[in-house]
Amino acid sequence: MELELPLKVTTPASWAHLALADPIILLNDHAYLEKKAASNAMELLNRWPAPRQPKRWVSILAGISRDETAHLAQVVRLLGRKGGELSRTHSNPYATALHKHIRKGLGTGELLDRLLISALIEARSCERFSLLEENTDDLDLRRLYRGLGQSELGHFKVFLILGNEVMSEKEVNLRWNEWLEIEKEIIQAQAPGPRMHSGWIV
Repeated sequence: MELELPLKVTTPASWAHLALADPIILLNDHAYLEKKAASNAMELLNRWPAPRQPKRWVSILAGISRDETAHLAQVVRLLGRKGGELSRTHSNPYATALHKHIRKGLGTGELLDRLLISALIEARSCERFSLLEENTDDLDLRRLYRGLGQSELGHFKVFLILGNEVMSEKEVNLRWNEWLEIEKEIIQAQAPGPRMHSGWIV
C-alpha cells in the first residue's frame, strides 16, 4: 500500500521481523491499541470547541469510536483463533511518552494536542500495518493489516481536520511540526519487541 505520511522517521522492515516473532503478543498489544483508540474518540466526543455546533464534531468522533470498536473485535477474534487471549493488563510506553508533552490546562491548546497525538498514533499505526502486511507469510495477519490500513489512514486525516476546527491553520501547522519532531524521538527510543509501537534498535 502506497502511503503519504508526514512522519519524520520511517520504520525499517527489520521492525516488522522483530514484531512478528511472537504474533500472539503482537495481537494482544494491537487489541489494546484499538481499545484505547475507541475510548479516546469517546473522550473527545463532548469536547467540541466553542462557539461551534457539536453535531458534526460528535458525528465524526462517534464514527471513529465505532470503527475502532469493530477493529478491536476483529483483532480479538483473530487472537482467539491463534490460541491466545486478551491479557488483563497492558502498558503502552510510546503513548505514555507522547501524552507527557500535552499542554494540560491550556484549554484549546490542550484539545489541539490531544487531537494531534491521535493523528500521530493513527499515522504511525497505518505505516506499521503496511509493513506487517508486506513482511508476514500468515494469510490471516496479512488480511487483517491490509483491511485496517486504509481505515487508520482516514482517521489520521480526520483528526487533522478536527484540529483545524480548534485553532487557526497556522497555529495547527506550527504545533503539528513540533509534534512530528517529538514523535520521531519517542518512537526511536522505544525498546524492540512484538508491539505495534515498539522500537527497532536491538
